[in-house]
Amino acid sequence: METADLLITGAQTLDVETGELIDAPLAIAGDRILGFGDYPCAITLDLPGQVLLPGFWDGHLHLESSMLLPGQFAAAAVPHGTVGVVADPHEIANVCGLSGARYLLDNTPHELLDVRVMAPSCVPATPFETAGAEITVADIAEMLKWPEVLGLGEVMNCPGVINRDPVMLAKLAAALGKPIDGHAPGLTGAALEAYVAAGPESDHEATTLEEGAEKLAAGMWLMIREGSASRNLQALAPLLRGDKRDRCLLVSDDLDAHDLVHRGHLDYLLSQAVRLGVAPLDAVRGVSANVAARFGLLGHGALAPGYVADLAAVSDLASFKVNAVVKSGKLVVQNGKLLAPVQADSQALPCTCHVPNLDPDVFLVAAPDAAEQAQARVIVAFDGAIVTGSAEATLRVNGGCVLPDAAQDVLALAVLERHGRNGNVGRGFIRGFGLKAGALASTVAHDSHNLLVVGADAVSMATAARAVVAAGGGQAAAVGDKVLNLLPLPVAGLISTLSAAEVAQATRELEASARQLGCPLSHPFMTLSFMALPVIPELKLTDRGLFDVTRFEHISAVMQL
Repeated sequence: METADLLITGAQTLDVETGELIDAPLAIAGDRILGFGDYPCAITLDLPGQVLLPGFWDGHLHLESSMLLPGQFAAAAVPHGTVGVVADPHEIANVCGLSGARYLLDNTPHELLDVRVMAPSCVPATPFETAGAEITVADIAEMLKWPEVLGLGEVMNCPGVINRDPVMLAKLAAALGKPIDGHAPGLTGAALEAYVAAGPESDHEATTLEEGAEKLAAGMWLMIREGSASRNLQALAPLLRGDKRDRCLLVSDDLDAHDLVHRGHLDYLLSQAVRLGVAPLDAVRGVSANVAARFGLLGHGALAPGYVADLAAVSDLASFKVNAVVKSGKLVVQNGKLLAPVQADSQALPCTCHVPNLDPDVFLVAAPDAAEQAQARVIVAFDGAIVTGSAEATLRVNGGCVLPDAAQDVLALAVLERHGRNGNVGRGFIRGFGLKAGALASTVAHDSHNLLVVGADAVSMATAARAVVAAGGGQAAAVGDKVLNLLPLPVAGLISTLSAAEVAQATRELEASARQLGCPLSHPFMTLSFMALPVIPELKLTDRGLFDVTRFEHISAVMQL
């Protein structure tokens, strides 16, 4: 009999193919599972009453959304059973191009966390905004040669795909034979069929049971998202009980540091799925075997002889409380705690905030004529969602400018190009943020990540914007000429150098400042970050102006009465 390096005793192992609980010791040799039974071994790990599960994989997320360096993300996520992620680095790529994606990979502690990457397909997401970089067909072909790259990242330009835009078709062709992720919010019928026929194989944007079922019927992999900004698990959980459940993944997409630290990661999604009536086996497969099948991750996704020895030991199949984690055959988490600290990486990319003019008048919307009032189109934001609605409001004109009106919850919104490329400023109005005074500013502004500012007055907006730019990027709350709170994000204007706990605390302090100013949203900065994303309906604002996503064109923010 072969000798094991590590023998785990006292626990049962879940067979993700049969659902059987194997009541025998699990033997590990090197970074692989040797088998089950009493193998001779010098090191024994006794986990009485625990259930051993394949280590959890998040099949779609953006590391940048946590605002953490990869090492700090790993330090927070691995104790929750996460051993791998399939990351789409299009956030940092929109700012820094291929060097941004390479930065994330080069700063990952691979002994703790497998980070696999999907090459960003849409940088910029559309031609209707200004990003800091462009990922070309040649860049995608280059990335696909990297060993960590699995395929093509979420294809957000649905109209381009459906209308057979040559550049989009060339990007799809470059990834032929590799996994291609989709991004098709609300797409149904013939348009969905045309989109799928062109190459995208998955979707994480379904929000209703009907939409999710149609996408599964169209042959797609369904990524059921439960993140910080968008939470679709409750609506889509029945599909994890259906006959296509083996094509369903549980993913976070965008998860902030506070939720990661205090709520958990995929362990939380597992517990919520089971609470909603999903069988524990089907839930576990959604973060293990199904992920491996979708991305061709050979040797991952199960606990069986010859497989990589990545596992999470949980107390039960309801709460999924993680007590121990083994990564590549080595114990890295015990009693819920990381055994070795992760060194903080203080390396920063070059400054990416280049906004020379931040005077208050930059944020004012010009009136179309000399009238005392103007009719404005208004973006409507919703709590816990990245989709928006549209409305109209009658606003007062003073000094040739259309003024926001906090009494109507109609605030000013501005997007300032921050990459030093053209100095564009898009101006408009938004409802739903509820500020009675002051302003919020952020360089986290999907997907081009320009400087995004919402406020009740131009002076407060200028104050918040100046604080963010002076920090080399970040998020701020201000009122008048006073900065209430600031979280610097010096890495591409997206990522902090602090620990997860420190970022979590800082984001909650920012949110408290937003509430102090009147904002009722549960995650105001997360919601704000999506108000410049012109691929999610209905109205958004880019550095080039107000954008109608349904019509896929810019429209005027102000109409004549």
